[in-house]
Amino acid sequence: MHTIALLPVFLIGLLGSVHCVGMCGGIVGALSSVSVLAPPRRFPVAVVAATPMFVLADVVDAGVRALAYNTGRIGSYAIAGAIAGGAAGGAATLSGLSALQAGGYRLANLMLVALGLYLAGAWHGLARLECVGQLLWRRLQPLTKRIMPLDRWWKVLALGGLWGWLPCGMVYGVLVTAMLSGSAASGAAVMVAFGLGTLPMLLTMGLLGQQMRAWSRRRAVRLAGGLVVLVFGLLGLMRAAGGLPAPWLGALCIGAPAGSLH
Repeated sequence: MHTIALLPVFLIGLLGSVHCVGMCGGIVGALSSVSVLAPPRRFPVAVVAATPMFVLADVVDAGVRALAYNTGRIGSYAIAGAIAGGAAGGAATLSGLSALQAGGYRLANLMLVALGLYLAGAWHGLARLECVGQLLWRRLQPLTKRIMPLDRWWKVLALGGLWGWLPCGMVYGVLVTAMLSGSAASGAAVMVAFGLGTLPMLLTMGLLGQQMRAWSRRRAVRLAGGLVVLVFGLLGLMRAAGGLPAPWLGALCIGAPAGSLH
């Protein structure tokens, strides 16, 4: 298999993270509103509120919790990507066939088109994939209760690891690209790149809370993110068909180098 460009995968995560706020924003916001890593304050509220050191400690505390949660979440993405890439890697001999390989890249870019429409709110067919993920999530969700209360950083990390398996059409769409990578290591790399793309939005959500959540729900924001992802998919389809041979597009499209499939 040809190497999958990670930059477009990262950008897809970055642009699609407005959807992540809806899926994970509630739990991230809750983590930032309650101290779970520090002991209870033993000082009057007025003193604590007026002391800059306590304010700084709360900000650092919220940042550590948000980082721990997202590390666990991205770790789960990496495991899923490794499984997907490794499973497809078992058929490496077949993937050498140019017709099958080209079909796989077209499928990945069609998923990007579907994802763009999904993020923009124009088509929700991708959400049907989430019904499949519900089968696994029903088994994992009860485990979240066993790590409560979230009074240690490793519990927050574990919560993120479990939450990473929450049914999400956007994650499933990117997993198709991870499958095309052809190996467990490269599949994990694809999903880590995607997860890192979602990180800025969710880390900011952990610090700003409801302000960021309200901004991400704006129609214009979701539409803009969806349209850019849609353009990525359309460019990839045109490139896979040989219509866009420009070498620089290889860094922005999910697909093999120009001319390699013909």
